[in-house]
Amino acid sequence: MDIADKYFNCTNSERAVFEAGIKLGTVYHQFVGAPISKDNVEVLEKSIAEGAKVQPFVVDAAVKIDRRRLREKSTDYDYLTLTGDMLDVALTVQYEDVTVICEMRHIPEMDYPLMYVKEIIRKDQ
Repeated sequence: MDIADKYFNCTNSERAVFEAGIKLGTVYHQFVGAPISKDNVEVLEKSIAEGAKVQPFVVDAAVKIDRRRLREKSTDYDYLTLTGDMLDVALTVQYEDVTVICEMRHIPEMDYPLMYVKEIIRKDQ
């Protein structure tokens, strides 16, 4: 039983989509700006995914960072930071009888890290 349910005046589908959007927004705003290099990219991907999985209703998370954007440091003071256009994130959120698959990825023609609902699956279907 969801103890927060009494605060939501919406359907299970609407709640599942809401939760999915919150989780993607959290990934973006928590990790954009993190220092990144070829040496820590895998650790950062795993940290982002594992961090998302502990949030309510997240049942799966996959994160890929565009390695083509990584480069060697030119000085001790030179380092890259993670940007939204480097992230490719897929989350699966389940609320009651509804599963939402949502993604965030850079859309070149928009030049934007778009967060969107890829699929909604209802158990009654």
